[in-house]
Amino acid sequence: MTNRIILDIEEDVPFAGGHEFADAGAYRRLKGRAQFALDPQTLTTIVDIDKVRRNADGLVECTADIMILKPADMARSSHRLFFDYGNRGNKRAIQFFCDAPATNDPIALVDAGNGYLFRRGHVVVFCAWQGDMLPGNGRMLLDVPVADAVAGTVRTEFIIDAPHIDTMPLSGFASMHSYRATSLDPGKAQLTRRRYPGAPREAVGGWQFARIQTGMGLDGQGAEVGLVADDTTIHMPGGFEPGFIYEIIYQARNPLVLGLGFVAVRDFIAHLRYGGDDDAGNPNPVGGGIEKAYCWGRSQTGRLIRESVYQGFNADAAGRRVFDGVLCHVAGGGRMVMNHRFVCTNDPASQEFEAQDKAADRFPFSYASTTDHLTGRTDALLRHPQTDPLVIHTQTATEYWQRHGSLVHTDTRGNDLDQPDNVRVYFWSSSQHFADPNATGPAAGAMAHPGNPVQTSMLFRAMLDALDEWATHATPPPDSRVPRRADGSLLDAAQWHERFPDIPGAVLPRGPASTPLFDHGAEFEDGLPGEFPPKAIDQQGYATLVPAPDADGNDAPGVRAPMVAAPLGTYCGWNIRDRTVSGTGAMSWFNGSYMPFADTPEGRAATRDPRPSVLERYGDKEGYREAVAAAAQALVADGFMLKEDVERVIRRLADWGRPLSLVKLP
Repeated sequence: MTNRIILDIEEDVPFAGGHEFADAGAYRRLKGRAQFALDPQTLTTIVDIDKVRRNADGLVECTADIMILKPADMARSSHRLFFDYGNRGNKRAIQFFCDAPATNDPIALVDAGNGYLFRRGHVVVFCAWQGDMLPGNGRMLLDVPVADAVAGTVRTEFIIDAPHIDTMPLSGFASMHSYRATSLDPGKAQLTRRRYPGAPREAVGGWQFARIQTGMGLDGQGAEVGLVADDTTIHMPGGFEPGFIYEIIYQARNPLVLGLGFVAVRDFIAHLRYGGDDDAGNPNPVGGGIEKAYCWGRSQTGRLIRESVYQGFNADAAGRRVFDGVLCHVAGGGRMVMNHRFVCTNDPASQEFEAQDKAADRFPFSYASTTDHLTGRTDALLRHPQTDPLVIHTQTATEYWQRHGSLVHTDTRGNDLDQPDNVRVYFWSSSQHFADPNATGPAAGAMAHPGNPVQTSMLFRAMLDALDEWATHATPPPDSRVPRRADGSLLDAAQWHERFPDIPGAVLPRGPASTPLFDHGAEFEDGLPGEFPPKAIDQQGYATLVPAPDADGNDAPGVRAPMVAAPLGTYCGWNIRDRTVSGTGAMSWFNGSYMPFADTPEGRAATRDPRPSVLERYGDKEGYREAVAAAAQALVADGFMLKEDVERVIRRLADWGRPLSLVKLP
């Protein structure tokens, strides 16, 4: 038996209203589903594949949403495939690479943003990989089978930050599938809560496996409410109390075989690259003219790329390389927890306050081979030399503070670790985890400081061009740029606090997140393969380090985007929760900070700010514009920015960076 794929193209329409994108011309949008029939004998590493129903041919079936944006005339294409792994079922690449509005239904010209991907002539491809996503908001869906007659333990953590919430899905997410409880008896489950991750858990009573349903009554009775027993939902009469971390542990049945998400992407991309007509006689929608294939993922899907490469899914069923190069953004030191029993793929990776017991962080953390000093194990993310891709790994300051980012390029004791020749790691200084390319100002929220507004999308475009040059012409990108212990630019928490300036009103983090790190040993060696969650082996045994600050408090090492190279304040990858929300004093999710400079020398003196004021730095608005232009041109010279972006950056930042800054000068 061999794996089979049939593409059911339900829609083939013009994209962007037939707009002509430079030499690539007009684009078409193809939308449909990919139907997979898979030989389970070739997928023995997929957890529970032996426990699912098979079709009449003995194959396992699953179906994925797909979308393809391609030149109408493929002869005018770049013959490059660019795959967007998305994020929690959402399409993201066009937003971040083209400065386009966020949408799961790209069809109009506005949805192409500045057109970068399309002017390049790339075939832009999407395929669902997340098998536990529920329909809604246009998300990409993958239908996978369940493992029949299998039961096990599920643990879910959720945080309530608003009052009057009395019902939660057992997955912790409204958009996600919940594993059904084997019993509706609360006595056979455990619900606890705690104020902080390290605080003792306290038992919670009075809850039920149930949900509220509403409707209109008869005879003028108005709205009615009913309580319905439900094995996928937890209900708390009177509501959950905001400010607590809740945790429920219960017995569930029939886990989804989520590891098939790796296979769906692998086989779909391989079909577009190497396939001709499929078994139903339908032609390959891109004509088999793909010479190179690249992928991009951020955060959750950055971790997914790292896990996929590590598990060997960059080789297709015939042993051919799937992606020539990968762009892995803001994954930190994490990997994806997906090929496990009863896992929720939507779970965020652990941070200082949130998601403490999520096993995304486990050795190996680096692409380079190194030894775990706690277990004696030697391993690397890249361990399949015949099919491993070129890797460009990019991360922001947030990953160093919240996501063990230093372990990408150090050993487990914190010593500098050189990367393989086919890897580049770049630190995007003083930027935060999520940098909306269309942000309209510093983000507000229940945090100690305004949000970090640093723009970085110009770096994405340069990275993809560099990856293509690397894969096509063997022209290497710039050397890695990361903080290093050897030159004093990578510090522990005490060293960082000694160097960070005494900014008036600044609320600082204690140090980088100290969260559980997990050891799976050799994958799937513990009795019930892939059972989740694994046990934490250590909370502080691995060195987690942060970039050194300069005199302004901005990150000294790394690649500085124009807003950081010509700063109007101190930009950090962390922010601190204030007293209005849970976890007061802890770092806030993946949010960054902006602490503006005083506008004038008089304002600086009034607040005793050690940092020079805006006027002392630039003199006037034209001086600031010149500094931005010089920063942009330096990035072009170093290979981190495209020439086309220089004027775009200058134009957006010319007026004292407003509205992205808080400068009040004329």
